[in-house]
Amino acid sequence: MCYRLTGSAADADDLVQETFVRALERPPARIDEPWRPWLVRVAINLGRDLLRRRKRRAYVGPWLPSPIETGDEASPPSYEPVVDGHSGTEGRYDLLESVSFAFLLALEALSPQQRAVLLLRDVFDYSIHETAAALGISEANVKVSHHRARRAMRDYHHARCVPTRTLQARTRQALERFLTCLINQDVAAIEALLTADVQAVSDGGGEFLAALHPVVGRDKVVRFYTKTNERRGPSVRLNIRLMNGLPALVIEFTDNAPREASRMVMRCDLDPDGRIKVLHSILASRKLTAVRFV
Repeated sequence: MCYRLTGSAADADDLVQETFVRALERPPARIDEPWRPWLVRVAINLGRDLLRRRKRRAYVGPWLPSPIETGDEASPPSYEPVVDGHSGTEGRYDLLESVSFAFLLALEALSPQQRAVLLLRDVFDYSIHETAAALGISEANVKVSHHRARRAMRDYHHARCVPTRTLQARTRQALERFLTCLINQDVAAIEALLTADVQAVSDGGGEFLAALHPVVGRDKVVRFYTKTNERRGPSVRLNIRLMNGLPALVIEFTDNAPREASRMVMRCDLDPDGRIKVLHSILASRKLTAVRFV
């Protein structure tokens, strides 16, 4: 829940630790009752405070969610199963979709309260009463925030990207072709893989040098990645792993110089024809966080 609320694995870890510190130092009055509602209330309100602070801080360059390794296991749905082609709770998101890059980036348009309400109602299947109790607001306020949050997510719904097995296979294939062409310095082949208006967005997390603005256009993106590839050095490990529900290229630098990232995660979004329309690069020094869907 904390990762979906913040889009940051490091922040989510901090929130969980702070929640348990509070549980140890100032436990609920009735410790004989289930702890889950109390823990959720503390964690999600700490998360809302963190989001408010983050919105007030200046951030250098584009912000991207920190990637997490989701593994290959199936994600259990958090809503009723589809029967005769119709879902009993239209508009809900399953657990894997709710950690996808597209979903987390769409959540950034919401206020902290709207984000918390949408997650509790549409991902974790909380009732209006349970959501109001977790956030310490009225049920009427929950309904208004939920309505506004869903309205703000309309653009996401028009191009909804659910991490299906088919999409995972197409994404892996596109990344493998892109990587092969990049290593072989086959510029013409790289251009054929990209849409004309392709974008390259990079995030250094405030610690490492990255492009301050998205690189837009096929020619500029090809130059950006070919120049980056020339400077990457000989000692790197390349792997393709499932990150946030879709395959991503993980580049680990084994001989990184000071002030350089120890790994980079590259992921892509595809158009209907299977060409790459967005490339995301996230530089990091921390180990990748693994998430289990239980």
